[in-house]
Amino acid sequence: MTAPQLAPARRPKVVLFDLFETCLQLEGLRPRFVALGRPEHELELFFARLLHQGMAMTLAGEAPSFRTVATDMLRRTSGRDLDDDQVASVLDGFRELPAHDDVREAFTLLRDAGIAAYGFTHGSAETASAALQNAGVRDLLADVFSCEEIGSFKPPRRVYDFAVQRVGGEPARTALVAVHSWDVHGALSAGLLGGYCERLEGRVPDAVLRPHVVAETLDDVVSGLLALPE
Repeated sequence: MTAPQLAPARRPKVVLFDLFETCLQLEGLRPRFVALGRPEHELELFFARLLHQGMAMTLAGEAPSFRTVATDMLRRTSGRDLDDDQVASVLDGFRELPAHDDVREAFTLLRDAGIAAYGFTHGSAETASAALQNAGVRDLLADVFSCEEIGSFKPPRRVYDFAVQRVGGEPARTALVAVHSWDVHGALSAGLLGGYCERLEGRVPDAVLRPHVVAETLDDVVSGLLALPE
């Protein structure tokens, strides 16, 4: 099988940021699990199952909304007998997730360089936007949108094609920044630039395409993208 042709490493005109875990800290949900009398580690299991189920349903054809999948996976993880209020007590926390410390500087670098930055999620755009607003960084983004609009989770190619079209860009001059190597791999496979932040996974896995920029923090990833030749 021939490997996808990577986009040439040129400075992006548009930068897309993954939101949950890349920009917003899931740690903000942990006390909500504890309040239900559940062990703290269920947060990681819940989110991993949520991504797995959403991706699997995407492969089958079309995915339900992020919240629909999240509701099912929360009950699978923390108890089938959770009532609607208990489910909401956890999932409503996505609106209040704090931003990571490196987010403001990353967004500001792009604003000062005159490059549009967008939040791009497979969760609810309204929910993610509310969290960014609460964190005081929403005004640094041109827009926040979701591939829920096309009934998909990341990372199929059509998701990144949709995103590029949505922002009026071109793949080779549009970058995707994420802490998930599979998300960056998906963007690279679709011809976008890839900026990988090692904060979550610690290194670039051997099985994925090599991102154009790799750094430990989001602001350093952005600095690397800005240093690419025009």
